[in-house]
Amino acid sequence: MTQKGKNNDRNDSGLSHGLRAIGHFLREKFDLDQDKARQEEVVENISKGVVFTGPNLWILIFATFIASLGLNVNSTAVVIGAMLISPLMGPIMGIGLSLGINDFELMKRSLRNFGLIVSVSIVASTVYFFISPLSHAQSELLARTSPTLYDVLIAFFGGLAGIVAQSRKDRTTLVIPGVAIATALMPPLCTAGFGIANGQWNFFVGGAYLFFINTVFIALATYIIVRFMKYHKKEFLDKSRERKVKNYMMAIIVLTLVPSIFLSYRIVRKSIFENNAERFVTTVFNFRNTQVLDYKTIYKSHRENSQIDIMLIGEPLAQDVIDNISAQLPVYGLKDTELFIGQSDGNDRIDINTLQQSYSQLLEEKNRKISEMESELGRLSADTLPAYDISLEAGAVVDNIKNISLSRQYVRDGNGNTVDTLVVCFVVREDAAKKIDTERLEQWLGTRTRSRRVRIFVE
Repeated sequence: MTQKGKNNDRNDSGLSHGLRAIGHFLREKFDLDQDKARQEEVVENISKGVVFTGPNLWILIFATFIASLGLNVNSTAVVIGAMLISPLMGPIMGIGLSLGINDFELMKRSLRNFGLIVSVSIVASTVYFFISPLSHAQSELLARTSPTLYDVLIAFFGGLAGIVAQSRKDRTTLVIPGVAIATALMPPLCTAGFGIANGQWNFFVGGAYLFFINTVFIALATYIIVRFMKYHKKEFLDKSRERKVKNYMMAIIVLTLVPSIFLSYRIVRKSIFENNAERFVTTVFNFRNTQVLDYKTIYKSHRENSQIDIMLIGEPLAQDVIDNISAQLPVYGLKDTELFIGQSDGNDRIDINTLQQSYSQLLEEKNRKISEMESELGRLSADTLPAYDISLEAGAVVDNIKNISLSRQYVRDGNGNTVDTLVVCFVVREDAAKKIDTERLEQWLGTRTRSRRVRIFVE
């Protein structure tokens, strides 16, 4: 073998050794077997969270009322609190676990309790919204009616984090509460209850739709991690029963995944459309004397065309300009989209420069008033005496003081101009027969209040 061939063999050997070392390092760092609990312990812990009786059901009802109240008054903090309280994750993770280990009994318990918690949550939220005097849909409610691709990804990755945390020996981390907040199972059910109580079925469908997506992808994530960690599957002595159970499980998987794939596909299409529409509006509508006041998108998934409605202010666009803009829709992936532009006519033109100038003048006036108020506040703060602190300290400086009262007075000339300031102090003696060292008190007050003139009156 030539020297060159030997060098190549050594280089190949060194490269393969380096790749093996990197692979070993990565396997060691990302190994899920570290701190892994026994399978029996994980199954037992998740199984406990599947069953809903007594206290669990009451906690679920209270969490539903809290979430409904938060959605009703548009309080994000209250909604987050309800998500932390609600025990909805148990049956969903039980479904994914039972699929992963062929535990048909756990599957039946999980599905039975899953139906129970969904029914209880919707009924409780419906009752709340039926008696609530607030029937207007706030932004927190509206956010649960239109699921997006991000909701799918959040549910999936949240489910992955949840089952990994559940499979550890130490389950006291903040992962489970974080998953409960991120996946947001409770608010969609409450939104569905709002829709029933107010007869707005789009809210019911949207909320149930989002909850279904979260459920499917959390269960799917649980199944994937269980199989990745190679949990032992249950074996059946009766092979025919085992085949029947596997057929049932396969049917459940298909019936669950097929609709979710269809729904996910629609969500992806809608998200792509909205992103393309935003890019189209921000890029194409860039005119000097015309600006976009507002726009909205309407996505339609069937044979109907989607729609973009745009409201313009400023100088109206000519028809040939509008035709040119419409011709650019396919360039931005908006081939089957109709464009509707609303703008003022020639008699109602809005001068953008004038409008911006008016806004600038309003902003300057507001800033001027803020500056004046800050100056006045600073002056008042400087003139205010720390009477509470001085009253506490005065007793340690001079004896026989029962009460003390302080005020800063202004000395003005005949024209009303301030020429000097004066600190006036009224003292009530604790013992009327004893005197007070007024000279010492006056000197101390002058230093303490930074005043040249101090007058003391003793009662």
